[in-house]
Amino acid sequence: MDTVDLAVLRRARDWLADGHRVVLYTVVETWGSAPRPVGALLALREDGRVEGSVSGGCVEDDLLARLPTAATEHGRACRLITYGVTREETARFGLPCGGTLRLVEEPLGEGAWLGELIERCEAHQRVVRRLDLDSGRVTLAQVDRTAPLRFDGQTLEAGFGPSWRLLLIGAGQLSRYVADLAGPLGFEVLICDPREAYAHDWPAGQARFVDGMPDDAVLAIEPDAHTAIVALTHDPRLDDMALLTALQSRAFYVGALGSRRNNEARKGRLCSLGLPAEAVERLHGPIGLPIGSRTPAEIALSLMAEVVACKNGLRLGATEAARRCA
Repeated sequence: MDTVDLAVLRRARDWLADGHRVVLYTVVETWGSAPRPVGALLALREDGRVEGSVSGGCVEDDLLARLPTAATEHGRACRLITYGVTREETARFGLPCGGTLRLVEEPLGEGAWLGELIERCEAHQRVVRRLDLDSGRVTLAQVDRTAPLRFDGQTLEAGFGPSWRLLLIGAGQLSRYVADLAGPLGFEVLICDPREAYAHDWPAGQARFVDGMPDDAVLAIEPDAHTAIVALTHDPRLDDMALLTALQSRAFYVGALGSRRNNEARKGRLCSLGLPAEAVERLHGPIGLPIGSRTPAEIALSLMAEVVACKNGLRLGATEAARRCA
């Protein structure tokens, strides 16, 4: 899920704990161009405080105008709201290119499910929230992988928790900067580093360490199409072990730290170890987009920009990435 939307749930939980009335809005359908994707959240407090967004701003203004009615009907069943049905309405609410937006309006009761959902997400679990619109009842269920939003007019099912995973081989300084960026971008950060000296003083909750040698760690996490794997130790004895396994997995991104010359030498080693040429060509290296990065923080930014580009479907081939970064 979007970490912005998790922040919305945290704020709604805190407002309820302070005794405020809160209405939660979820984008369940869009047609045409839409400023925010399906699943986006907005929480409104009875005094007009706002957290989150479901559009570029004009829809939020209308929801604020409706708030006195929505907030005073505290505890009633949910209802659907649609914006942009007519051309005049599209222009009034600032929806681009004839876009139409449908929201579920959900007055929150005691919201006990909020605390449980947030705790599960913070424990790196993936959870589906099921909302019955007639009763307003919410149930939670754990899932193994990403759960897309589903809405049939009666029941809303929305997935929460980390949808993407990033396995870092190496727990050095660069990995700390990468983890700082990856978490807010919606990645569950996993670390493997058999060198005991590097696995200390990581902030609680920033990453989860995977035991064993790098190749065993790659196998243990069972990489899928929502997994990125990056080797950052700069030690062939560790990086190459992970890459041999990662490049034959379903991971959507596999990269390794090093210069263009080091990367070519690494490819030669991988080929000599029996890795098929088509698998070797999947390797991203030098890692990252070409921003002239020099410091660990800049390299981390460059790396995560490339990972996100690949995640979003802008899949640069390894040869093209190497040319651009040369």
